[in-house]
Amino acid sequence: MVKSLFPVWLVFWREVRDQLRDWRVLFPLFVLSVLFPFLIKQGAVTVLDFTAKYGGDLIGERVIPFFVLVAGFLPATVSLVIALESFVGEKERGTIEPLLSSPIADWQFYVGKLLAGTIIPLLAGYLAIGLYLLLIKLSDVDIKETGILVQVFALTAVQTLLMVTAAIAISTQSTSVRAANLLASFIIIPVAILIQGETVIMFWGKNAGVLWWAVFGIAILSALVIRLGLAHFQREYLLGREIDILNLRWIGRTFWQSFSNGQKYISDWYAYAVWPMIKKLRVSLAIVTVLGVLGVGVSFAWFQANLPRLLQDVPVEKRAEIVNERLESITDSDVVELELSAPLIFGQNLRAVTFMMLLGVFTFGVLGMIVFLFNVGLVGTVLALMGVLGSSPAVVFAAGVLPHGIFELPALFLSAAIVFHLGVVLVTPDSKRTMGELLIEGFADWCKVTVGLVVPLLLIAAVVEAYVTPILLNLYIAGG
Repeated sequence: MVKSLFPVWLVFWREVRDQLRDWRVLFPLFVLSVLFPFLIKQGAVTVLDFTAKYGGDLIGERVIPFFVLVAGFLPATVSLVIALESFVGEKERGTIEPLLSSPIADWQFYVGKLLAGTIIPLLAGYLAIGLYLLLIKLSDVDIKETGILVQVFALTAVQTLLMVTAAIAISTQSTSVRAANLLASFIIIPVAILIQGETVIMFWGKNAGVLWWAVFGIAILSALVIRLGLAHFQREYLLGREIDILNLRWIGRTFWQSFSNGQKYISDWYAYAVWPMIKKLRVSLAIVTVLGVLGVGVSFAWFQANLPRLLQDVPVEKRAEIVNERLESITDSDVVELELSAPLIFGQNLRAVTFMMLLGVFTFGVLGMIVFLFNVGLVGTVLALMGVLGSSPAVVFAAGVLPHGIFELPALFLSAAIVFHLGVVLVTPDSKRTMGELLIEGFADWCKVTVGLVVPLLLIAAVVEAYVTPILLNLYIAGG
């Protein structure tokens, strides 16, 4: 084991030595790691003075950790160019051929580059954070939120790892440094949005433990990106491609071949394109079904245990009135007679499955599954609410969920299964197809399942939910 890691160390040390020789990399890192913390410190002190003058103690306490997050993010972002040039930069300079011809395994070569690309951005980020905290301490500012500081240190590490791993994966698939730098926006922008979400959690302050879940989720995503890079790294592919060409005809032909499977008639398409795809989804569908059932059960149990505490001031006899008011608002005659109610429901459900797919593609199914669990968790939440308010969850489920749920839930489960399957395919080694081919064929598979099964099921579910479910709920109210 130790012997197999020696080539990794050779590649790592070679990369670090070359990086430390390049002043064009070191100078921006010096500015952001050593000089920029002075500016951040001054901004933090100004905000603290403002909050102390006009109130807002919580905001003042969270300002210090927030600027820690900023201090660690900026140096890592600028030094991302190191990772982006790790493969394609050497290819342009003509220095990668001797290294690739050496008796080093692909995974050793990749891991060595990965470690070298991670260490300098991470050290630069921690240097900026350390200098910023030192300046804050010298300014006689009391740092109270030490717990959140630990979380921010962990977030800085996993976010830097995520950006570097994504940049190296891009570098292996690019044919020029210019193309790699342009694609870097697909790394920086999502991470910047992620930091905004972490900032909201940080300033909200009610449940700081949520940040640990963010650390855990980003670490999993980083591991999946590393797996993606290792699965699709081939030195022959890196040396063989000279230029990227946007071949729309090839993209369309690849998509249509995967979507139609060569069938001309709808019946044959269902038999030889859609049905084989469903067979491929058996394992993914089983996993998604188990997760969905667990999601409904966990949300139901949690809300059933915690809602009574929130409703302890509401008399028991008043709870039944609240249930009837909520159900009557759902079954209001104006809503039932609204002609666009079914199309609106269908459009909302279609947007949900599309959103699930988009998030799933960029996160290898992780965020897509979170959206899925959120949707099925709402069912458990509503049933728990009805039970706490004095109604029967089983009857409410039978009258208010099951009529359209027998169509809508299978559609939701199929959508989640294909997103999960696509994530698994992307991180599975496949020497016969490129990453681009896998994405095109994966999107074609999603379209097959969505057009062939999900859309028809959602159409039926929308009609039933708009015009049948309210009638059954009215009968339940009248009988109750």
